[in-house]
Amino acid sequence: MNDRIIKTEYSEEMQKSYIDYAMSVIVARALPDVRDGLKPVQRRTLYDMHELGIRYDRPYRKSARIVGDTMGKYHPHGDSSIYEALVVMSQDFKKGLPLIDGHGNFGNIEGDGAAAMRYTEARLQKITQEAFLEDLDKDVVDFVPNFDETEKEPSVLPAKIPNLLVNGSEGIAVGMATSIPPHNLSEVIDAVKAYMQNENITVKELMRYIKGPDFPTGGIVINKDELLRIYETGAGKIKLRGKVEFEKAKGGRTNLVITQIPYTMIGANISKFLSDVAALAETKKTQDITDISNQSSKEGIRIVIELRKDADPENFLNMLYKKTRLEDTLGVNMLAICEGRPETMSLKQIIKANVDFQFQVATRKYTNLLAKEQERKEIQEGLIKACNVIDLIIEILRGSRDRSMAKACLMEGKTDGIQFKSRESKIMAQQLMFTEKQANAIMEMRLHRLIGLEIEALIQDHEETMANIYRYEDILDRRDSMAQVIINELDAFKREYGRKRRTVIENGQEAVYKEKELEEMEVMFLMDRFGYAKTIDMPVYERNKEAAEAENKYVFPCKNTGRICLFTDTGQLHTIKVTDLPFGKFRDKGIPIDNVSNFSSEKEEIVYITSQTSLNLCPVLFVTAQSMMKVVDGGEFDVSKRTVSATKLGEGDKVVSVTALYDRKNVVLQTKDGYFLKFSVDEIPEKKKGAIGVRGMKLGEKDCIENVYYVGNTEESFIEYKGKKILLNQLKAGKRDSKGTKLRI
Repeated sequence: MNDRIIKTEYSEEMQKSYIDYAMSVIVARALPDVRDGLKPVQRRTLYDMHELGIRYDRPYRKSARIVGDTMGKYHPHGDSSIYEALVVMSQDFKKGLPLIDGHGNFGNIEGDGAAAMRYTEARLQKITQEAFLEDLDKDVVDFVPNFDETEKEPSVLPAKIPNLLVNGSEGIAVGMATSIPPHNLSEVIDAVKAYMQNENITVKELMRYIKGPDFPTGGIVINKDELLRIYETGAGKIKLRGKVEFEKAKGGRTNLVITQIPYTMIGANISKFLSDVAALAETKKTQDITDISNQSSKEGIRIVIELRKDADPENFLNMLYKKTRLEDTLGVNMLAICEGRPETMSLKQIIKANVDFQFQVATRKYTNLLAKEQERKEIQEGLIKACNVIDLIIEILRGSRDRSMAKACLMEGKTDGIQFKSRESKIMAQQLMFTEKQANAIMEMRLHRLIGLEIEALIQDHEETMANIYRYEDILDRRDSMAQVIINELDAFKREYGRKRRTVIENGQEAVYKEKELEEMEVMFLMDRFGYAKTIDMPVYERNKEAAEAENKYVFPCKNTGRICLFTDTGQLHTIKVTDLPFGKFRDKGIPIDNVSNFSSEKEEIVYITSQTSLNLCPVLFVTAQSMMKVVDGGEFDVSKRTVSATKLGEGDKVVSVTALYDRKNVVLQTKDGYFLKFSVDEIPEKKKGAIGVRGMKLGEKDCIENVYYVGNTEESFIEYKGKKILLNQLKAGKRDSKGTKLRI
């Protein structure tokens, strides 16, 4: 038992295990290989479909069959990851060059997911078969054991196009992530050819061919001048805009029609965009919208926004760029696995890695083809020679007792034991020196090969074989010849699968949006006990005054151009623009206060809410549970930040009360144990909001301030304490920082 116990440093073991896990995720799951541009799950899925014979010219097969076979043989990480990879490789709105031909519901650009794998079918695309899988039988890449060493799988597919650039890639590993946008196939091929003709070409020169990303959704890249730096460093940000057209409508109105969206808007972000535009109208950020509709179909994107007759379409479009995802940013990090390790690569480095891989594959391919042609040449020459002495061959075969005797005669001229018709035949047989392969071919040759036309065909095949040998030797001996072969293949792919660029590359002007000045007016802020807030017109409030005050916890006037200040027990001040709150009917529900501020009802409680305008008119009194008090000038809370610290708190302390003093003269502190202390507000010093304050009352052990009341000199103030009404005015006035009086109830 003691022999099995390994003593090791815990931190070292954790570090080693974590590094092993991280590298496994980085190399074997999340990041693409620069050579074929595929992640392991994608590569295994395509290879499995190839092995199952689900090719472009054959019937579709159930996706569940593909997923199950891939998981059982090559990718033991769950069926959902395999099916998701299969689905994405079939979606033409995500991939510039889909690698799988999907049949059935494979999702759509608006974010609807694919049907379950038992309902959908798939097969390989023609380009996938020709450019990724065609040469697998020619020993052009290494095959490695699968996870349980029962099968062999390719370590990389012999891709003939720079798939990493054409289709791009996205993936999150451990401590790193990749985000490579798709590009135009024709442009990428032109850039590869330019690099092969001049390996000293710069990234700037390569960008004469690759203008920039080419997204399947089209759109507009508006930071053209920044693309060079992105492609040189492999990292940066691309600014995207949707394509918008102005259409004339009835009554002299103008409609905004979005025909192409930014690549980042694919999926649920389309519905998010629609709701954001609707919210602009609901929150009165704009009154130009009369209707919005999504008329997208299989033919393409078409989102129509109908505007009022007097609207400024250009200004409204700039507002959409500023306030919605119609203008968005795509982060680029061209990270891929290169020579077994993750590396952020420039455009030239990616192209170089792909070209080097093409030459490696071509070298192995034509080396193997040359070996096969040389073997064919050897056999063909043997058969041609045999046809010239066919009578002797027949005599040898008829005179031999067994196969080995005949074979020995053909290869080494041994005639012992063979019966010949004449001495001359025996002498000729002793001069035969066929190779072993030639001897086997001769012995397996059928009699119909002796027909004159068959012999001519054999001679013609030999001539073709010699031409192939000469060609393959030339390709292997001269790099220029091999380069030309690769270029010819690229040109063929470009002719058949190339298409025009969809994404426009330009230096767009900054969107300048002039907000219409809001007419300042006084409104009423209402918030119920559930935290739903809204504002209403003052006349509406006057008509519903009693109901408003009965149904809401906070009711006060404010300016529609101002801010609401929300103080919490954690000492934070959250500000909310009044324009962010819904303005409408009295019976409208409102919006949760959490949704328009940084306030979290799960972590803190509201102590006081008022308007920023009101705070500017008077000082503010803070009281904490540990009896720390201070007065702060209300002007200190005239801030534009969404959240600031309103006061400093001691350890374990919290804010109990915050109030604007106005003309209040006396304060009454009540503790949890029933002590009351009444003293003048004038005894509390004014301090900055960053100060902790002074002690207002001496507290007993484990006692704390529970409530704070304010009393005028003349107006009677009653509270209910333990079921009994108490007149606060009758409490004996004391001094700040005294113990107070305990009421006996």
